[in-house]
Amino acid sequence: MDQARFDEGLKARKEVLGADHVERSLAKVTEFSRPVQELVTEYCWGEVWTREGLERKTRSLLNLTMLTALNRMHELAVHVRGAVRNGCTQTEIQEALLQTAIYCGVPAALESFRVAERVLTELQEEGIEVP
Repeated sequence: MDQARFDEGLKARKEVLGADHVERSLAKVTEFSRPVQELVTEYCWGEVWTREGLERKTRSLLNLTMLTALNRMHELAVHVRGAVRNGCTQTEIQEALLQTAIYCGVPAALESFRVAERVLTELQEEGIEVP
């Protein structure tokens, strides 16, 4: 493991998803799951999310569409929060998910809309402004 890349990844992961969420996730790591958590932190977050080629906001919108296509609703909920932290508006999230209705299918988009709306409501109830 490249410790510097891991540390940079952990920093990015906390900035996007929130330190509380990341700390809760890491607290649940077992010896069995440790390698995949290290891989995700080092490469997903430390190698890709820290690249300069795309803004984090764009990466977030891409994630929402890919997670919809893959029907990964738990991760979608996590990344809706991340998208808001990265400056995405409700309208931008809505438009990205509308795009998925055409290219990924209406059932996938409908489920993503339900998940996103639930998360956006939770954020507002937590006092987080969602433009």
